[in-house]
Amino acid sequence: MAINFKIGDLVEVLDEPLQGKIIAINGSRVEIETDDGLPLQFEKNQLIKISGPIAVSNFEVAQIKKQKEEKKRRPSKTVKPKERNAPKMEVDLHIHQLVKSTRGLSNFEMLEIQLETAKRQLEFAMSKRIQKVVFIHGVGEGVLKEELNYLFKKYDNVKFYDAEYRKYGLGATEVYIYQNT
Repeated sequence: MAINFKIGDLVEVLDEPLQGKIIAINGSRVEIETDDGLPLQFEKNQLIKISGPIAVSNFEVAQIKKQKEEKKRRPSKTVKPKERNAPKMEVDLHIHQLVKSTRGLSNFEMLEIQLETAKRQLEFAMSKRIQKVVFIHGVGEGVLKEELNYLFKKYDNVKFYDAEYRKYGLGATEVYIYQNT
């Protein structure tokens, strides 16, 4: 069944979200002006007449789909309970991580460097409102661990305890910083 088109008819392009008004007819070719004012040519068999205001066109369907896609929310990343409790900051206090060479340094000087680093990192975490910090000190003879405990006791807004054994073994201390003090 051939559709009779005439100038002024509203038409829609099949399989494309385009519609417009017929402005010229040349044999089997029809020129339409889109809603944006663009003149385009199509074969008659590529067009369909839009009859009444109730008909839903491909163009309108495409517009609705586009709007729905824009409104889709991105799924928020769910935080697993394990990740929620994961420490936010780790500080490795092994001396070889802090200085290029220990040559010429006494044990006391190395301990001072480690403690100064721990104090500086703890105060940095407090200033940035980081809630948990893990200080990795290693097992050794326990001197650094005791000195860290002494350092942490000076702060009223922290509590400290051995870090997660499965991840750090006995060589780390976790510090929890209270934010509202």
